[in-house]
Amino acid sequence: MESEAEKKKNWHDKYYKLLLFIPALLLLTSLIYLFSFYQKTGDIINRDISLKGGTSITVFAQTDLNELKIFLEKTFTDFSVREISDLRTGNQEAFIIEVSEEPEKVKSELESYLGFDLTDENSSIEFTGSSLSQGFYRQLRTAIIIAFILMSLVVFIIFRTFVPSFAVILSAFADIVMSLALVNLLGMKVSAAGIVAFLMLIGYSVDSDILLTTRILKRREASLNTRILLAFKTGLTMTLTSLAAVSVSLLIVFTLSKTLTQIFSILIIGLSFDLINTWITNLGILKWYAENKGLG
Repeated sequence: MESEAEKKKNWHDKYYKLLLFIPALLLLTSLIYLFSFYQKTGDIINRDISLKGGTSITVFAQTDLNELKIFLEKTFTDFSVREISDLRTGNQEAFIIEVSEEPEKVKSELESYLGFDLTDENSSIEFTGSSLSQGFYRQLRTAIIIAFILMSLVVFIIFRTFVPSFAVILSAFADIVMSLALVNLLGMKVSAAGIVAFLMLIGYSVDSDILLTTRILKRREASLNTRILLAFKTGLTMTLTSLAAVSVSLLIVFTLSKTLTQIFSILIIGLSFDLINTWITNLGILKWYAENKGLG
């Protein structure tokens, strides 16, 4: 006769299938948002001038950024302004303006606002042509697609079974899509460094998924729930350690480097979504599969 403990299923056994609706709803919402974003802008990301062309001017002076933005709004429709501050004191050291216009026009307007000429001593001007930027963007986009395809092939070769392999790939895909939707929602202008961050996210996304899948399918020395718990402890430690390291790095470089700030911000967003997609989506599909195949 079964004991009372054997009759009772734990909380996760009862509700893990229902939990799958949470990431499914997030993924569907993200896809709808990205489709709407594409309809409005013609692209799935909000690119900065490094990926669509324009002028970047760094001025080594202090000014009120809010008043500067109000002034620029009268002339330019697509621009961004940010400051460079001293890490120790927090005082403004310089400011950067990025505008999708020719440098002569931007420089002239900025000089009229500041009241002095911009020279090599007090400023730095960079211009990127639209053709070069868009070509670079296409190459980066192609690199991400190829990387995702190769990752998918490796996963199928490792596990040689459709459902577990599909669960890993789905989780990685969901990480990218959800992160991309939130980045757009936050109004972040993605640079070449941001594209590289999404490329890095593919690798971060699959490590804990492969750990979980290996523990469930290839190790039978313990019960299914025990194997899941062991994988959860190891995988959660891995992800939280990465999140902690990236978060500290972000605090250090926040006012020093736009490039590193964007990379770390995207990785934090992606790793946070990975917790959901690994330990709800991938885990739920794998547990369902293991129970049906009698792998408990």
